[in-house]
Amino acid sequence: MQPTFVLVHSPSVGPSTWRPVGEHLTGAGYRVRIPSLLQTAFGSPPFWPRIAEAVHDDLRQVPADSPVMLVVHSNAGLFLPTIRSGLTHRVTHSIFVDAALPARTGTTPVAPAEQLEFLRSMAVNGMLPRWTDWWDEADVAPMFSDPVVRRTVIEEQPTLPLSYYEQHVPAPVGWDDHPCSYLLFGPPYNEFAAEAHERGWRVGHLPGAHLHHLVDPAGTARQLVELATTT
Repeated sequence: MQPTFVLVHSPSVGPSTWRPVGEHLTGAGYRVRIPSLLQTAFGSPPFWPRIAEAVHDDLRQVPADSPVMLVVHSNAGLFLPTIRSGLTHRVTHSIFVDAALPARTGTTPVAPAEQLEFLRSMAVNGMLPRWTDWWDEADVAPMFSDPVVRRTVIEEQPTLPLSYYEQHVPAPVGWDDHPCSYLLFGPPYNEFAAEAHERGWRVGHLPGAHLHHLVDPAGTARQLVELATTT
């Protein structure tokens, strides 16, 4: 049975960031799920169980005997081990797309110390601005090629508590006991792509900004299929 692509967006943005890629994959004959994390209750930590639960709830629409491929973008990569650990579906492949990598085992901080200092300087009453409001226009504009898509993504973004970035996410032993790959868009994720290569994973490169899957969804879909189907 052909696996279902499960496209998981970063909790900092929303599912619309994956929809164009999902449409290309569907058009190519693949089954696709794009779970939404927007309804996740970010009241108090830990948040990772709720993120994993949101994906699990969405996959109730997929037959239990149907295998899946997990595709995670940005800091959703840190939650892949906990997402996988509670799944009843067999995971045939995991692909990290311009994503942070979880530890091989133990726990992984969502944000390193230097980033936390930056985030704490922006927090108001424990809440952060929307992700695209962290950056100057010169940084944000290249991530979007279509003003309608940009408006959709920006309006969809949640405001997250600072404590979301202060959490540590478990990485259960054996979470990476299946084929894993990495798709790099560009800096500052080069170091994660290099680490993926050191772990023996296949690494692809599709040059672009951090939301390049919105700019080139067809190319991204092709890369995902190639990484998922080539051993």
